[in-house]
Amino acid sequence: MPSGADGYAAAGTALIELAGIERVFMLGDSRVRALASVDLRIDAGEYVAVMGPSGSGKSTLLNVLGLLDRPDAGTYRFEGRDVTTLDANEQAHVRAHRIGFVFQSFHLVPRLTAAENIALPMVLAGVAVRERAERVKQALHDFGLDDRRDHRPDQLSGGQRQRVAIARATVMRPALLLADEPTGNLDRATGDEVVRLLEALNAQGVTLVVVTHDKALGDRARRRVGMEDGAVRSDVAQPGAADATPVGNPSSTEPAAG
Repeated sequence: MPSGADGYAAAGTALIELAGIERVFMLGDSRVRALASVDLRIDAGEYVAVMGPSGSGKSTLLNVLGLLDRPDAGTYRFEGRDVTTLDANEQAHVRAHRIGFVFQSFHLVPRLTAAENIALPMVLAGVAVRERAERVKQALHDFGLDDRRDHRPDQLSGGQRQRVAIARATVMRPALLLADEPTGNLDRATGDEVVRLLEALNAQGVTLVVVTHDKALGDRARRRVGMEDGAVRSDVAQPGAADATPVGNPSSTEPAAG
């Protein structure tokens, strides 16, 4: 697994502090309140599942947490800094260096190899060539992809593609990892493998927030936040979670990655 806990705040320190977060969208003449006065604190090192039905606001919340969208009102403090006041370039810098993303659809660049996809965030951040090469080599090894470094996404299984995506998301050593339905396109065995990779990263100090409608995945988190109609309706600690509960799509016929 990826080594080093560079830049991780001490457990118990607030990483995320949301106060009165509002997000409104206009659909025709209708005003949709996607986030309704959301207050939420997530400490460094936590493992949180955000759950709720379609349209509950969980994806909008993830976009706000990841600085992919701006709230219309309220304050978002990340690592003690009010990031709602930052301009687009400043937010992009925080996003590139401190936040990693894992998506259901992988979002790998089709024409790039596994190694090149993993290196991409470092290229965009201006990391030196030698440092990039060292980090990519380590990431390929850590995620069991040594023999897939020169394979393009269409030459990889679903599990291998998600491993490349997780390696890419963590190669900048972010403090926060946001995972949006990370097992949605995977069979049960491969989904379980991917979740264990994410949980191992969390055990090393990465704060993990998973957005999902999958109860089995939500039950593994140490804390479960329930959303409905844009508001946080429940917030439950699950101290005995992260057991062997299988996750992923049991109806998928895709073979598990080796």
